[in-house]
Order: sequence, then structure tokens, then C-alpha cells
Amino acid sequence: MTAAADRLLVDAEVHTLTEPDTVADAVAIRDGEIVRLGRTSEITFLAGVETDVINCGGRVVLPGFIDAHTHMEQLGQHLVHADLSDADGPDECVRLLREQAERDPDREWILGFGYDESEWTDTRSTPLTRADLDRVSEDRPVVAMRVDLHTASLNAVALERLADDLPDSDLRTEGGEPTGVAVEDAAEAVRTGLTADGEEMRTVLAAATEYAVERGVTGVHDKVRGSVAPRTYREMAADGDLPLRVRIDYWSDHLEALVDVGVGTNDGGDRVRTGAIKSFSDGSFGSRTARLREPYADEDGDRGETDDTGRGDDASASDGERGQWVVDPEALSALVDRADGEGYQVCIHAIGDEAIEETLSILESTADPGGSRHRIEHAELATDDHLERMAETGIVASMQPNFHRWAAEGGLYDRCLGTDRRERTNRFRRVLDAGVPLAFGSDCMPLDPLLGVHHAVNAPTDRQRLSVTEALRAYTRGAAVAGFDDDRLGTVESGKRADLVVLEASPWERPDRIDEIDVAMTLVDGEVVFDGREA
Repeated sequence: MTAAADRLLVDAEVHTLTEPDTVADAVAIRDGEIVRLGRTSEITFLAGVETDVINCGGRVVLPGFIDAHTHMEQLGQHLVHADLSDADGPDECVRLLREQAERDPDREWILGFGYDESEWTDTRSTPLTRADLDRVSEDRPVVAMRVDLHTASLNAVALERLADDLPDSDLRTEGGEPTGVAVEDAAEAVRTGLTADGEEMRTVLAAATEYAVERGVTGVHDKVRGSVAPRTYREMAADGDLPLRVRIDYWSDHLEALVDVGVGTNDGGDRVRTGAIKSFSDGSFGSRTARLREPYADEDGDRGETDDTGRGDDASASDGERGQWVVDPEALSALVDRADGEGYQVCIHAIGDEAIEETLSILESTADPGGSRHRIEHAELATDDHLERMAETGIVASMQPNFHRWAAEGGLYDRCLGTDRRERTNRFRRVLDAGVPLAFGSDCMPLDPLLGVHHAVNAPTDRQRLSVTEALRAYTRGAAVAGFDDDRLGTVESGKRADLVVLEASPWERPDRIDEIDVAMTLVDGEVVFDGREA
């Protein structure tokens, strides 16, 4: 006799997102696992006395979204501290920070996260400065982190408090005086100094994970450094308070500790596992620190007119005009050799074309990059040659479709890269056509898979654009592959874990408005972790 299901989703439009995508009416779940798919009339016989039968009313059911690149602590800080992501200029940032200071007068540090000067409607388009933040307070330290985390802005008090930790080379100056703008290593030192302690981390991660499941996210690959987050995640999981799956990608300075205690890639439990060793090659376009073969367009005119090979004569360009190394290639090579030799997956942040070239060359030299599923995070300005080599070696492209928010004509990428290179960023169509494993994530800018899918489907050029099904697969099965989870997650199939998202509308029926679709429900292991169904 067939055992009854714990939960049935019926009267649904269930997309498996397998190859090819197939559609069913209903899903049966038992012990957190999908046990049957089919028509509603065929599945209801699995209903027992205690079975929870959810009528989806024709709603779309998909595999749960897996965000392959997140910073959950920073997301939680957005929610707990001042969120500057919607500010339209420096005055608005100052107002929001002042309000935060008034709401939390006993907290010494006044913190804000997510400002993006490239999208300000104010005539100014430069980062927040010491002078701006001194208007918030001249007595308490004030820090505002840019959306990409590669730039931090500090008031005079914060600069003084952190002076010994900030490398002078990454502090912007004017007339010999610090402007309060810190980039790369200095920005990272600021971020590290703001890391939450154990009690606050629980609050921060609870807020971030709740936010994630409300957006249909059932798993994240979280980039963690110098933080109590790993311990907090495990405590939350043990207490039954972790509503999604977490794959922890540890910064490279954790490598020796992980080796010493014998914790390797894919070790862990059902909810929390160890992922990759994370490092950097370059910075970001917004901070003008992504490493390019040719100068930034707003440094020396638009010298970015190259073909898709990305080759050009850069002999006359100075390093400052072409971005910078966060980790120089020689040091990065030594790190990858060590991590790969110990059996770890490696994921390397590389955005500019020169950074991708150096990173790819290093990863190609490992014994089995495809079997290790090594990853290039972002890979924004990858050339055709880069993509062909990634496909040959099985190196994963872990990319962020929401970055196309900056790729419109006249936008940030246009200003800093010029038209030609702007149109060669994030060429998802070319990535898939080349046969490169593609995983989507958000980098928490913002964390919202449906927004990312929308940008991938409605990208500016054909080379950047995906179909709805392809974009959804990159945020489900593609991310599962990048995290060695494709045997249990990423598609709706019998035997897979019941990690599902239910949408209020079909993205196939409204491809130009996917970002407006609401999440109705999110399930992890068959349990409802978010229910936002419309009445």
C-alpha cells in the first residue's frame, strides 16, 4: 500500500525546469522529498487523513531559487541599519543616517548600507565624503558602504578611529587631506571592523534569511570573512530557526584553519555546508577598480573600441587608468594551488577583462577545474576566447543578471566603459551558447531572483539576453550545479528535495514585467517557510 503524502500542491502549473522543461498539475511531498508529479486527478489519491492539501489556484510552481552569490550579513545590516539603496542623492543619505541615529541613540556607530551614486537623480555622482557624513554627526563615528562593498565612506570620527587599519594607498585624498572615501583593502578593513558580534549576528541573519525566503530563495551561497556567521548559521539550524539552505564560501584567509580542522568542500549537514575558498583578482566598475586591458572611458576618452576578443593595445595606459589588482596574479596563483591541492572548490572574483584572463589562466592550470567546479564570480567582461576556454575546462560562470541595471545607454557602464564594452558586459546568451556552466546570483544588489530573471530576459542586446526558461534555470539548476547540489536540488523531480517557490503569475506570460511578479509561497524540505498568498 502506498503511504500517504505529507503535503500536496494541486491545481498548479508546475515547471520542472528539466531538459526539456515539462509541466505537471500537482506535486506530492513526503518526508521533505518530492515523491510524485502528475495531474491533480492522479495525485490526490496520495492524500491521507493528515495530508495538507494546498490548492494553488493555477499558480506557477518552480524549483526554489538558489542565489549563488550573496553577502547575507550585509543584507541583514541593510535591514537593521540605515538602508541607503533608494536614496536619490547625498542629502537623502544624510537624512536617512540622521534618522537611524535618532532611532538608535545608544548605538555608538551610525551605519548605512547600499548607496549608489551612479543612480542618484542629484546632479552629483561621486561617493559620499567625510564632509557629507560629518553633517550626520561630529561626535559619533559614521560609515556608509557603497552598494558593491568596494567603497566605504567615513566621517572624521570614523577615520580617526580606524586610522591604524586603513592602508594609505586605498584612501582617496584631495589637497593632501583624506576625503573620507576608502576603496578595496581599506573598504574591506572598514567592513571587517563593522562585523556583527554573536548576539547581533543572530538578529542580522534572521532578518536576511526571512527577507530571502519572502523572495522565493531556498538556498544561498554566502561569502563569509572574519565573521561569526558560520557558527550562527549552525546554531540557527540546530534550533530549527534557519529557513533556507546555506553554502558557506570562506574567504581565503580562512583556508589554513579549515585545513587544520579537516573541514572540506561539501562537508556539513542538510542545511549548512562548506562551499568554496573565495578570493579576488580585481575590484568593481563602480569604484573604477575592476582591472581592464584598456583605460576606463572616463579616464582617457572612450578607448574601449575592441572586438569580442577583447584584445587591444594598452601599452600607453597606466595602471591607475585600468583599475587595480586586489590580489596580484602571483599571490592568487599560489593561493589557488594551495586550495586546489587540498581538494577545495575555488571561486575567484574577476570582473575586468584583464582580471578574467589572469584568473582563468590560473584556474585552467589546476588538475581538474571542471570536476572541482571552480568558479569565476561575475566574469562581466569575459571575451569569446575566455568563454571558449571556460567551456573546455568546465569552469563555472557565476554571474549577476541584476547588474544589467547599470547597462542602459547613458548608465554607469556606459560612462565608465564606453558603448562597445558596455554592450559586451554580462553576455549571458554567449555564455550559454559557448557551453559554459552558468549560475545566477544577486550579490545582494538587491537579493531578488525575479528581478534578476527580468534583467536577463530583457537585457539590452541579443548577446546578453536569455529566454525565460534559460534565465530561471540559471537561478535554479545552474546554481545547484555550481554548489554540487544538482543531485538533490534545482529541478522539480521525484527524489529531489521539495524546495519550491509558488508565483502569483507566470513569467512566460508577462516576460516584460517579471520583476513585478509576487512570490505566493516558499517551501524548503516541503515545509512552508513563507506564505504570502493573496486573499
